[in-house]
Amino acid sequence: MGSNPHVGLSVRRFYEFGPFRLEPEEHLLLRDGRPAALTPKAFDLLVLLVENQSRLIAKEEIMRAVWPDSFVEDGNVTVLISALRKVLGEREAGLPYIETVPKKGYRFAALVRVVMNASDGAPVEGASESSLAGAHAVGSNGDKRRRDNIVPVSLTAVESRSAIPRRQIAWIALAALVCLAALIGYAYKRSAKHRPPVPRSLAILPLRNLKQDAGSEFLGFSLSDAVITKLGAISSVTVRPSSAIEKYKGQAIDIRKVAGELHVDTVLAGNFIRDGDRLRITYQLIDVNTLKILSKDSIDVKYDELLAVQDNVVHEIIKGLELNLSPTQAERVKPDAPVNPLAYEYYLRGVDLMGSHNFPLGIKMLEKSTEIDPTYARAWAYLGQCYTSAAAFEFGGREQYRRAQAAYERALALKPGLVETQVFLANLLVDTGKVEQAVPLLRNAIKSNPMDAAVHWELGYAYRFAGMLEQSVSECEQARRIDPAVKANFAVLNTYLYLGRYDEFLASLPDVHESAFILFYRGFGEYHQGKLERAAQAFDRAYQLDPNLYTQIGKAFSDSITRRTPDGLEILRQLERTIQQRGVGDPEATYKMAQAYAVMGDKVSALRMLDYSVENGFFAYPYFIRDPLLETVHDSTQFGSLVGKARKRYDAFKKTFF
Repeated sequence: MGSNPHVGLSVRRFYEFGPFRLEPEEHLLLRDGRPAALTPKAFDLLVLLVENQSRLIAKEEIMRAVWPDSFVEDGNVTVLISALRKVLGEREAGLPYIETVPKKGYRFAALVRVVMNASDGAPVEGASESSLAGAHAVGSNGDKRRRDNIVPVSLTAVESRSAIPRRQIAWIALAALVCLAALIGYAYKRSAKHRPPVPRSLAILPLRNLKQDAGSEFLGFSLSDAVITKLGAISSVTVRPSSAIEKYKGQAIDIRKVAGELHVDTVLAGNFIRDGDRLRITYQLIDVNTLKILSKDSIDVKYDELLAVQDNVVHEIIKGLELNLSPTQAERVKPDAPVNPLAYEYYLRGVDLMGSHNFPLGIKMLEKSTEIDPTYARAWAYLGQCYTSAAAFEFGGREQYRRAQAAYERALALKPGLVETQVFLANLLVDTGKVEQAVPLLRNAIKSNPMDAAVHWELGYAYRFAGMLEQSVSECEQARRIDPAVKANFAVLNTYLYLGRYDEFLASLPDVHESAFILFYRGFGEYHQGKLERAAQAFDRAYQLDPNLYTQIGKAFSDSITRRTPDGLEILRQLERTIQQRGVGDPEATYKMAQAYAVMGDKVSALRMLDYSVENGFFAYPYFIRDPLLETVHDSTQFGSLVGKARKRYDAFKKTFF
């Protein structure tokens, strides 16, 4: 308790190379000032390589340094090297940062600059120095400013003036200021009575695994997700979604920096350690503006009592933020009905894997959870979401959609008011051509959850498919006003493209560098602007990172730019065969295939995919008639027929819902 008498000037060492800054003490890698996600072992390996720049390091040396107390196979090193290369990308001229010397080892090849930085500062009471260091003096570039660099201004005597008049003037001025302050304070208090309270904005960060045992790593993200999900019922606090905080898994945290990235005024951060069948969790609820700890606690539970953790933390957050709950909200945050402990563990593992986009393994974990305890509604809801994601991104197709629908129906039967299920189900309905069924579901969800950004975003997504473009933008922007972190959630506001507002579309994209999905859309926006070389680079990089449904379409566009049209057409035809055979939904993606076929001159295939898209639920008629990428087929009789079919459904939708 109290201040730390030992705090003084300290010297810290950083490493800089290319656009990166490596801070070993903070366990932080920055790219252009923004955190880059690395697992703890990958980070340790990067530090080892950077500190031994240009020196060849054998695999045996790496294993001794990174896994000092464990026996591991050398294949683990290969996996970590691959993960590092994915994060670092390439240097100038396409050269790698890490060179492989066959059968010998690895060498860090980039030029490294060592930076020595002197700083002072005191940790917040009860908080770790790694999480709060420097938060009291952070500049716009993220660097700490030394307080001892501030030079005090001294006052000098003023000649030819009497001290008495000056003192009288000072007293008069002081009295005037006091009166003015009193008037302002009175006016503020009067107006405050009529102003609604500003909701707190809260980020619940993944818990850090102090023991760093791989078998328990999943708990850090999944337990935070459980608390986030539970707090979604409370309108007086805006909680950032799990997808926004997933990138902080295993990272050392600078509280104010993370709060700035997520646009929040409150952060919950903590750690956990598992020892046999015991679990200890320590956390702090921190007001970012004052760095005051609003609440802190340690929870010791048996491992089979994991479900109690979320209820304990939620209770402390409500108390720490002094939230007033309506009777409905109080009912919704009550402890969940008992769940089989093993089923809950499998549920948490599945949620963690889904957050990492490992959908096939996530499905296995969640299926196991529902098999052990078939009454747990959340497990069914997330299982349905995993099925839906695998249906599109993993080309699971119609069978996965069928399983997702069944899982959602089971979840709603068990717990009808679960908003996550409603949003997940609505997404499935839109992707499978049933947008008219999705809209009422989402509008009802908004009535009971008006401050839920995810519901507004999903409604904007549905409106886009139906061609209600201005309404789509309105809902998506409402989602971002409620939760600015929606932008960091890899959410793409496609409607800007359809309205021809290309600059706004590109500005709305999340500022991330190594996401295949976002790189595809960056290339797509630049393609519309006519920046073809830059578009091709983005398309190629996205495909290199993850050759999925969207990035394969992007690769076809890139091939057309670089005059490899036959290669691009072959990609599209193979993709089309897979989609047709497996019954993959996402008619918006198949519309992009129609666009790609059209710009490469294959009018027949373009019209075939346009027909497939309209038949499967993408009927954005106002966009169709002005889409510049479909100009080559505008004069076709079949195009007129397809546009007429889209308009008929568009008009019916508009009449029903607007």
